[in-house]
Order: sequence, then structure tokens, then C-alpha cells
Amino acid sequence: MTEAIPRKKLVEAAPHASFNLDEIVKTFPETAETLLVDTRLTDEDEASARVFRVYHPTPAHYHATCDEYLIVLSGRATFFMGDREEFEVGPGEMLFFKKFTIHGMPKILEHPLFMVSVDTPRRDPSDIIFVDPSSGTAESFVQAKP
Repeated sequence: MTEAIPRKKLVEAAPHASFNLDEIVKTFPETAETLLVDTRLTDEDEASARVFRVYHPTPAHYHATCDEYLIVLSGRATFFMGDREEFEVGPGEMLFFKKFTIHGMPKILEHPLFMVSVDTPRRDPSDIIFVDPSSGTAESFVQAKP
């Protein structure tokens, strides 16, 4: 019988925490080579949470392992998900979609565009599947910010 090797969590969470998102977003760079830069807030098996800045339009992609909740903190963009027509999103809006739902942001209308994501269950950083594989890879999509 093979023993399971426990994964190394990206973030070791305490039994409870609070996060000052205003302070966290101030630490992000002004520019990035990747489409977005993110910071993991939690990394539990049941769910993971992160805050990220979007620097470039994001092509159609999906996640195979989790549902996703997105909350827009600042900025404006156009967004699409599933069979819904493209629509505009801005601060205070929350989006939800299940795993395998194709989604993306074709236009950034106002910078900086910051979002909070909660994935249930946890999403591995490599779980980014582009509809058109030539659009990129998980590594070209996101850069983790320590």
C-alpha cells in the first residue's frame, strides 16, 4: 500500500484570520508580464481564496476542479461566462460560476482591476485550461506574489 504524501499548502492558515485588502492591493506591481498577479489568502482543501490584479485581457478558459466566486474590488472590465452575453462588471459586483464554465475578460475598461476569488473546493494554481491552447499556460496566465 502506498502512503499518500501530503501536499505543501501555499498558505498556512490559522483557525481564523482577517485580511486588510486595501493594504494588500497597495503591494502589487504597476505592470506585469503575466495576465494577472495574485496573492493567496487561504489554501485549505475545502476552499482557497486569493486577491489578484488583472493587467491584460484574459482569454476564454475554465477550471476543471472547482466552482469560483469573484468579487470586483476596483476597476471595470467586460466579462463573459457560459452562454451569457458579454457584460460590464465593476466594484461591488460578485460573479459565480461552476467548474467547466468557460469565462474570460476581453476588455479592461478601467485600471487598476482588483478582484477577490474564492474557489470551492481548493483550486490548484495549474487548473487553468484555455479553450484555445495557444492562448497560454498557467505559468503565462498568473504570477504568484509572495
